[in-house]
Amino acid sequence: MKMGFNKTAVIALGNLAVVVLCVILLSNGLLNILSYQLYDFNVKETMSQQPHEDIVVIGIDENSIKEVGPYPWDRKVYARLIQQLEKAGAKVLAFDIELYTKSAGSEGDKLLAEELGKYKNIILPSHAKLENDFTRTTKAKAGQLLMAQSVVDPIPMFSKNNNKAHINAAYDTDGIIRSNWLQINTPQGVYPSMGLAVAQLAGVDVSRFMNLPSIEGSPRSEMPIRWDAGEYDFETIPFSKVLNGAVPPQTFKDRLVLVGYTAPGSDEGPTPVEKHMHLVYAHANILNQILKGQVITPANKQISIGLAVLILILFGWFTWRMRAISGIVLMLGIIALITYGQFVLFKTTLHYVDVMGAVACGLISYLVNIAMKTYFETKQKNYITKQFGRYISPDLVKEIASSEQEIQLGGISKELTILFLDVRGFTPLSERLKPEEVVDFLNMMFNLITERALANHGTIDKFIGDAAMILYNAPLDVPDHPYYAVKTAYEIQQGMEKVRADVLEKYGVTISVGIGINTGDVVVGNIGSYLRVDYTAIGDNVNTAARIESNTHPNQVLVSEATYELTKMYFEYNYAGEKLMKGKSVPLKLFEVTGLKCAPESAANRLRPNAS
Repeated sequence: MKMGFNKTAVIALGNLAVVVLCVILLSNGLLNILSYQLYDFNVKETMSQQPHEDIVVIGIDENSIKEVGPYPWDRKVYARLIQQLEKAGAKVLAFDIELYTKSAGSEGDKLLAEELGKYKNIILPSHAKLENDFTRTTKAKAGQLLMAQSVVDPIPMFSKNNNKAHINAAYDTDGIIRSNWLQINTPQGVYPSMGLAVAQLAGVDVSRFMNLPSIEGSPRSEMPIRWDAGEYDFETIPFSKVLNGAVPPQTFKDRLVLVGYTAPGSDEGPTPVEKHMHLVYAHANILNQILKGQVITPANKQISIGLAVLILILFGWFTWRMRAISGIVLMLGIIALITYGQFVLFKTTLHYVDVMGAVACGLISYLVNIAMKTYFETKQKNYITKQFGRYISPDLVKEIASSEQEIQLGGISKELTILFLDVRGFTPLSERLKPEEVVDFLNMMFNLITERALANHGTIDKFIGDAAMILYNAPLDVPDHPYYAVKTAYEIQQGMEKVRADVLEKYGVTISVGIGINTGDVVVGNIGSYLRVDYTAIGDNVNTAARIESNTHPNQVLVSEATYELTKMYFEYNYAGEKLMKGKSVPLKLFEVTGLKCAPESAANRLRPNAS
């Protein structure tokens, strides 16, 4: 009872520790890095790489800088670009370039302002001043837009006649851009993101994106970006080619044009699909997402927590119910299933379920419970080994403990050598002794018998009063088992000489030991009922060994003809005649052991220090 209570208490405390650890992991965002990696994998592996055909990017690349001149350019260059694109029939023209300060020459600013004033389909970027641009800890009340401290607009002569949009990037804690604030509230009013502003100006129905459900822990109007295309997937035309008229005007007819930096090292940011993406393509991806009507929906946090609790309990439960290999296979199978399941869900519906909490909690639960299970099994194994070691050879105990083969349950037919032993003269001796002295005497006798039996690889089947039954070649195989059985008997009789002398001198009673040995096939194994089993041997050859012992004289060792034939080269024998045993129709030839001649090769090898 005490042992069971301790085991139950340890298991309960261990799983309580699992729960506490999982609560810490889930509540403190310690698994975010893994969740980010899983999310990024989903995004990257589900890219169509086929952006909307209405989107075109005009890139300020290295060749354009070489041809147009060192950057920054005179702003009359942008005025010329606007003239050409408007003439070509571009539906919307959005600039992802900084126009926050006046240029050195006012002529260029004046020309650009004049062109901007002619058209209503041009967007210039602004930058909202947030509390912290690099993290998500900006101030926003639940269900409200993110509030900026201030906003940096293009110079007044540019911005007064043009559409506004912010180009702020939303970085996660690992520095990756995964989301975008579609709208930011500022002292100058609400600013849409550039992608949203382009879609609105193009007349796209954006109502679905204006009413997105709030992401837990984030301000309203924050949208996970559907990174559906990389830089090289968007149609990109060098700025200089457009400026020089090298591109047919119909290329831009009714299209949504984004102008931004594409030269290496200019306006880049890390995204789930590219480590150094030029951010004009971030705006292009957001615009593409709105045009395609794609909304990524993160699952409620409670769903992830509930899944983690379920997996934690499930992994803990089957750890105790299944074998280690089966448990590992099942655990890995479940992890693979939920990981693949969330990927399929994301791919088909754009619903994202963060399963990393469930995977981590499941692994922790499994590892803690398998550690506790291993501890208790090892403890039980050591206990059984210690107890079993009192009955069979220590060498056999070690072999059983280290063997990968299980001892077969139930009965099997096997050749054994069976030794029966009986102490003669015990009854008159017990009449002269006190009860505690009787016990001491029996313990002394059985110590001698046990030591000799175990030293010779025997298994003590049972002690019955002043008698004993010893098996050889079970539960594990013992080469030359008949030899070891006879050797045990011979050594017991040698040891009895001193015991007889001491008892005769002390109590005046003569005691002796009769030993009978037989070799043959028997049924051996765990035999009994479901309530009680014993590891023992049964069969005619067992009975024969018992009958041989009953025919021995004091201090005599008799063996059957079967045992004699297997050991006559190792021991000296005298023929003891034939005896008709009870239940036998034919007399049995018996042989008396009189001396030891030599040992078989297997026994000699066991005595060598380096014997295998």
